[in-house]
Amino acid sequence: MPRPRVVIIGAGFAGLAAARALRRAPVAVTIIDRQNHHVFQPLLYQVASAALSPAQIAAPVRAILGAQRNTEIVMGEVVGIDLALRGVCLGSGEVLGYETLIIAAGATHSYFGRDDWAAFAPGLKTIDDALAIRARLLRAFEAAERETDPERVRALLTFVVVGAGPTGVEMSGAIAEIARSIIRADYRRIDTSRARVVLIEAQARVLPSGFPDVLCARAARDLRDMGVEVRTGERVTAIDARGVEVGGVRIESCNVIWAAGVRASPLGALLGTDLDANGRVKVGADLALPGHPEVFVIGDLAHVPDGARGGLVPGVAPAAMQMGRYVGGVVARESRRGGAPGPRPAFRYRDKGTLATIGRARAVARVAGMNLTGFVAWAFWALLHVFFLIGFRNRVMVMFDWVWEYVFFERGARLITGDGGRSEAAPPT
Repeated sequence: MPRPRVVIIGAGFAGLAAARALRRAPVAVTIIDRQNHHVFQPLLYQVASAALSPAQIAAPVRAILGAQRNTEIVMGEVVGIDLALRGVCLGSGEVLGYETLIIAAGATHSYFGRDDWAAFAPGLKTIDDALAIRARLLRAFEAAERETDPERVRALLTFVVVGAGPTGVEMSGAIAEIARSIIRADYRRIDTSRARVVLIEAQARVLPSGFPDVLCARAARDLRDMGVEVRTGERVTAIDARGVEVGGVRIESCNVIWAAGVRASPLGALLGTDLDANGRVKVGADLALPGHPEVFVIGDLAHVPDGARGGLVPGVAPAAMQMGRYVGGVVARESRRGGAPGPRPAFRYRDKGTLATIGRARAVARVAGMNLTGFVAWAFWALLHVFFLIGFRNRVMVMFDWVWEYVFFERGARLITGDGGRSEAAPPT
């Protein structure tokens, strides 16, 4: 008899974890994703800041799951989900039936109702985003080298990062490092060390609530020591091609990067169920859709209360992987019982700690109840990220590049490719 079909939407951390948990289950797994590769998103900023190349933080999904004989890959875009008929509709017109559906579609940028800002302040969620930002930054230095108008040079060498979560902190620190250390000797007419890097956060501190106050204060101090202008408790009110307005003050800048917010994938709205303010799907304790025990929602798309600590399970990679493994285990057990859903244990998130890197030998971490800072936190951050990278070759190459950069202050991926960032780096005068 044919094996029951398990369809997984999304090949991110949650989707891959669920698929791997089903590798020995008596089911047929189909993974659907718009891209043919999995991206290690925590290191996207390293591609955007020219520290790593895209191939070092990404791997083809077919290669990752090639040894799983019960799994097939479909590259396509989901445009509809029919819960009554148990079908997933693709943009190509194809409909895939399922006995179990696992939705791990992730999240996208949120501009808090100002989507017109996206053209001037790109976010960082995909390889394409990272390459466009990298080209934008590097083109700004190239344009400043040829510019004769001092005001124009200042605007080209002013970099504004909106949002001081881990991505914003890491990105602003990386830009400051590039300007003050990495490329300073590459230019003859401009002094890149005079570049202005501004980090803007509407909340009263940098980094989210998962970080203790002492670590947030240390991160802000390290950023300021690196030359980053940290502005907390201030809200951006306008963004255009020439810069931003914040706190009633205009900052002329040709380089604005958005790291202020995320919104769950619009796929959640196709389910016709309760969503929270950020578009996440409210699920039960077993991560299943209310009224549909055969449909699970995991990862950044899921609204999951954290009973142990209060609040919600955070939208971070460890949480997504834990959800994927949990759901994969539930489906595997039920498939061995003939597919009948039985009592399911509630999902419990295990907080393994929080980390954020700021710059060379600068990081903050909360691990096992301990606060780590400086080189120790940075080394722990580096080892942990290398460990979770997919592929032995990627781990070796990333570690080699980081060691090389640490010793020689040199980044090897400073390439401007394609047309990415061409217009953004040269806004109208």
